[in-house]
Amino acid sequence: MLATMARVAGWAEVFVALVRGINVAGKNKLPMRDLASLFEQAGVRAVRTYIQSGNVVFAATPDVAERAAKRVSASLAERFAQPVPVMLRSAEELGRVITANPFVLGGAPTEGLHVAFLSAVPSAAAIAKLDPNRSPPDAFAVRGREVFLSYPNGAGRTKLSNDYLERCLGCVSTTRNLRTVTTLAGMTRSEVT
Repeated sequence: MLATMARVAGWAEVFVALVRGINVAGKNKLPMRDLASLFEQAGVRAVRTYIQSGNVVFAATPDVAERAAKRVSASLAERFAQPVPVMLRSAEELGRVITANPFVLGGAPTEGLHVAFLSAVPSAAAIAKLDPNRSPPDAFAVRGREVFLSYPNGAGRTKLSNDYLERCLGCVSTTRNLRTVTTLAGMTRSEVT
């Protein structure tokens, strides 16, 4: 029988934290058990991680989740002597990211699809700075706090990088492939033992 993580200890919601900039290219190394411990110390429950790139699923009330994300970000910034942003999404928000992906809805192969999670909703003027011809055949679609990305030739060749998105949109971003996003969404619904 499946139970949602939200029922753990009577907590209201399930969240996913997407930590940027750890365990990338041998820099800012952090075992996932240490990251999980930081979230537990910040007061959240039923903490689970997925792969080494800083994906954390946990149960908390919305205010506790927000405080925990800020606390973990501050702890990691102190540890690595540089900013380490944490993007937070509720299970419901993450589910919408999957169901509203315009490239999936258009029938694109899922292997080259990614999502950039933004720290804020960019302005229309900022979105207009993005050049649709910057990296053909790559494509993007901005929807709220997400940028849906299609990289038919792979993420390693694109010019639609996090750095480019941040410069144009004026907010922090972290990117995950669609397979990771789908797995995280599944983890928000899985049984808690």
